[in-house]
Amino acid sequence: MKVLAVDTSSLVISVAVVQPEILMAEYVLKQERNHSEKLVPIIEMVMEDIGEELKNIDVFAVAHGPGSFTGLRIGVSAVKALAQAFNRPVAGVSTLDGLAFNMAFAEGLICPILDARRQQVYTSIYRWSGDKLTRLEEYMAVSVKDLIGLLNKWGEPVSFCGDGTLVYREIIEKDMGNRAMFAPPTHALQRASSIAWLALEKALAGQVQRYWELKPFYLRKSQAEQKFGSFDDGEEVGN
Repeated sequence: MKVLAVDTSSLVISVAVVQPEILMAEYVLKQERNHSEKLVPIIEMVMEDIGEELKNIDVFAVAHGPGSFTGLRIGVSAVKALAQAFNRPVAGVSTLDGLAFNMAFAEGLICPILDARRQQVYTSIYRWSGDKLTRLEEYMAVSVKDLIGLLNKWGEPVSFCGDGTLVYREIIEKDMGNRAMFAPPTHALQRASSIAWLALEKALAGQVQRYWELKPFYLRKSQAEQKFGSFDDGEEVGN
């Protein structure tokens, strides 16, 4: 079974192809814009480099949120189009789950944080249990102060990753001291390979969708939606 995954949920564009036990290819590019222009050429390049055709992909996967509203729509739309064209199932994977998966076998707690602006982060809390990643809290859009308070209640070492660390690292270190650890650059940001591995697990368990069922996964409405009302086809899962 081959899985192609994309992640356009942040400044990073990433595309990966995996099959059981094998990472066939991964491409990661950090840039501030033009995700819509870059994504399809990157997919084509990756497929050409591994000598495969898109018709041979069994599952198309995407980091479906939370993250940049525009970025999520780009990734979800691309994967839906590919799945429709080749009559394949899709798998939507939480961006936060993918980031936590980057920290495989870290000791203590794992806390991915995505900058949600306005002094908030998208986050959850995880732990590796044996060879499985376990989520311990709900997906949240919370203030950094409230997140630190929650983590202090756990009282364990915490490994942080995600673009929120670039913004809030000093605040976290000041409050949590040496209990706070931070991922190296190679693991700090989104990687499509992590999305692909988690999607592969879903596919093997039969937890896939048809393309028309796939929607962006939001933790709060965009500023425009808060002002004018909801007008997209996303799935609202919080406040």
